[in-house]
Amino acid sequence: MTIILQLLSLADLRTLAAARVPRHLTGHAAPGALPPPFVAQRALALIEAGKSPAWCATFVMLRVSDQMVVGACGFKDEPQDGQVEIGYGVSSDWHGQGIATEGVAELARIAFASGAVERVLAQIAKDNTASLRVVGKLGFEPGATVVDAEGDALVQWVLRKSA
Repeated sequence: MTIILQLLSLADLRTLAAARVPRHLTGHAAPGALPPPFVAQRALALIEAGKSPAWCATFVMLRVSDQMVVGACGFKDEPQDGQVEIGYGVSSDWHGQGIATEGVAELARIAFASGAVERVLAQIAKDNTASLRVVGKLGFEPGATVVDAEGDALVQWVLRKSA
């Protein structure tokens, strides 16, 4: 494994939600590796509504060799009806090195180990070839196409817990 996932604290989420970099991550995060403000804002809103930080906060992907943050990932909400949705992103400096694949695999492992999840959902635009490669490598299966709030068509890719 070349990365580990580390859950961001509420203080870090608040800082990121204000479009700032947490002091302890300054100089330790590749460009574009930290989650954008809207992701931190969504996480905080869910947590403040009483939902579990384990399901609603964001993880950073730390490169084991030097503890550099190279991406972020997480669950978008608590599981519902045995399914949880994920999101992820990797600094463009680290594309094509298997970082997203490792991060998504670890998110799926965490989700399935919880006992509350039978399916992991990733909604991906048809032209997002990098993400399509990630879910393809990990055994996600394509499902319905939905249109999100911004009017983008997204394919629902689902990974089922193996028996």
